[in-house]
Amino acid sequence: MIEKIVQYPRIAIITGASSGIGAATARKFVAAGYAVVGNARNIHKLQPLEEELGSAFCAVAGDASDLTVLDRLFAVSIERFGRTADIVVANAGRGLGGSVTQADLTKFAEILQLNLSGTLALLQKASSHLLNDRHFPEQAADIVIIGSVVGRHISPFSAVYGSTKFAVHSLAEGLRREVGPQGIRVSLVEPGIVLSGFQEGAGYSEDMVQHFDEKFGPLLIGTDVANVIHFIVSQPPHVHINEVMVRPTRQDYP
Repeated sequence: MIEKIVQYPRIAIITGASSGIGAATARKFVAAGYAVVGNARNIHKLQPLEEELGSAFCAVAGDASDLTVLDRLFAVSIERFGRTADIVVANAGRGLGGSVTQADLTKFAEILQLNLSGTLALLQKASSHLLNDRHFPEQAADIVIIGSVVGRHISPFSAVYGSTKFAVHSLAEGLRREVGPQGIRVSLVEPGIVLSGFQEGAGYSEDMVQHFDEKFGPLLIGTDVANVIHFIVSQPPHVHINEVMVRPTRQDYP
């Protein structure tokens, strides 16, 4: 007996899907009736999400800067859901606390590879697949890139990490100018402080996170940003929301 493939209105690839913004976006998309191919390094962190979301979510473990892993994401979209993904959310990334003079540069090469080189590779592959399978203006095709407020406004406490996001913002605008005229929407989402596993991964102390909460709280959570991402991709195909900066209400800077 041949298993019938469910026809989903949209299929999304999300990197960094095991927690924070990525996991919240996967939940939001599945709730909206979309199918999701979710990626993260650790399969054990993806499995609970796969169990929670059911057949509309397919986990693919691996490093989001690995070209073979990226190829697998698009292949799984076709194998599992019957066609190429028409939404790609470039969310995988890692923070690095510290100023220019104080940041631990032994960790910089790793975040540069993931935040910048990996994102560039994903953008290239996403563009290639979406351009080959576009149906504008009848259907939308979206590439959503997660940047940061510190990729727009220089922050002394995370200037080195912010430099990778400045570069990602440049890639986002360059890609928009390149593929936008061909019907592919490229959207940059720049969150402020979002409570997630990001702070621990960036090496932020509990005292620093507490300071952020006291000064800027209530802070954002992943669902807040996921709502913005869903709003962007749910617009009619001819409507392109190019850039959105979303902060906690009390966050004045960066």
